[in-house]
Amino acid sequence: MEIVRLAPKHLPAFLTLAAGEGWISDHWEFAFLLEAFPDGCFAGLRAGEPVAFITSVKYGTSGWIGNLLVRPDQRRQGFGRLLMERARAALAAAGAETVWLTASAAGKPLYETLGFTEIDRVGRWCGRGRGANFHLADESLSLAEMAAVDLAGWGDRRERLLATLRLRGALARGERGFLLAQQWPLGIQFGPWCGHDETEAALLFGRALVGIDTDTPVFLDVPERNEVASLLVRAADFTLRGWNSLMYAGQRPDYRPALVYALASTGGMG
Repeated sequence: MEIVRLAPKHLPAFLTLAAGEGWISDHWEFAFLLEAFPDGCFAGLRAGEPVAFITSVKYGTSGWIGNLLVRPDQRRQGFGRLLMERARAALAAAGAETVWLTASAAGKPLYETLGFTEIDRVGRWCGRGRGANFHLADESLSLAEMAAVDLAGWGDRRERLLATLRLRGALARGERGFLLAQQWPLGIQFGPWCGHDETEAALLFGRALVGIDTDTPVFLDVPERNEVASLLVRAADFTLRGWNSLMYAGQRPDYRPALVYALASTGGMG
């Protein structure tokens, strides 16, 4: 397999493979990753045709690996391991001391052999809005304020990601936290949702739900170790659709799950 830098011409094959896995990926995510950390995004070619992909992105002294995709007929040949090694080498060369990823049950054993350790599990919860129409108020909050709250939960500064997501979503803010609602073709994603106060976090969740009509699907990725978030989604009649492992390699991160109510993205960016 020839490994090359991921490029816009690979997007159709990338999205096709992602859709086949049931992943939520879009053009904006692909563009963000290529702009934010092009040195860590690769395609694997066989006879000039892309058959495997990996993306990564760096925030401060940490990085995320996401979107490891291998075409079904090309699996069990070591391509995933090769791409992982390339992405991790790129992150290390850029100064990343901690590397994150989310893993399915099928992928977790591979990542464990590569030195990754589970630090939490992330549940995909799905429900519906509780309002009459989409009218979630878009409230002002500076990027610096958002980054400070996000830093408290994840232990690193992620302004580039937050700035991109802020342009895509509507924001509900509090004195010590915020919730961002992002529009996707299949519904509304809540995330990032984070904060220092449990009561305020519950109020943000309730305000966001009544800002979305009852016919609109809502989904979010909740850390299992945030017990308050799990209680809130259950109380709102959300259904758990499945689990992924939240894993890291390298230096143990300053991760505080009690402050992280929902992840910022669908897994590949944090």
